[in-house]
Amino acid sequence: MKIIFVIIIPPMFDILFSHIQEKVSLTTTDKATIPSFFIPKKLKRRQYLLEEGEVCKSLAFVTKGLLRTYNVDGKGNEHMNVFGWEGWWISDFNSFLSEEPALFNIDAIEDCELLLLSKADYEALTLAVPVMDRYFRILYQNSIVTKERRLMSSVTHTAEEKYLELIESNAQISERLSQNLIASYLGIAPETLSRIKKNLSSRR
Repeated sequence: MKIIFVIIIPPMFDILFSHIQEKVSLTTTDKATIPSFFIPKKLKRRQYLLEEGEVCKSLAFVTKGLLRTYNVDGKGNEHMNVFGWEGWWISDFNSFLSEEPALFNIDAIEDCELLLLSKADYEALTLAVPVMDRYFRILYQNSIVTKERRLMSSVTHTAEEKYLELIESNAQISERLSQNLIASYLGIAPETLSRIKKNLSSRR
């Protein structure tokens, strides 16, 4: 009798596979191999994934929930850097690669479910599934382009244009983020954001 082994892959990996296959193609063998390199983790709202000054030990793929990366200036003001939704990666990538202290905090805005990939497993994964090396290279390139566009937007666009650009990029933003968080990300005062939203509403 021929014995057939069936590998059960947790549903949370469907989101990861979907994201990967937007960039590269995966074989059935690839899909069976990839999950073994990840560690599932849950975070409660306001719980830290990483604190500034620590070394970032893992890349985190978000399968459920919402996180943010930010730093705090000498006056105690928070400055948002990136939000991480379902289907996004989030980390302090420089700290992850260099093993230097992280420049950002990462905490959960909502209860989250994550897939963590350590540095050792990151390197082992790209060797075991070579197409993943190309996948991560594409992510890194896209990240550079996004940062350049955000920098350009910050110096050439009005506050209203930056707000419209943000909500057009993700329809969930106004529903899942507080006004204070959105204003901090845009680099404007909450009162300014209130005026922008009021003006936009009056023109509709």
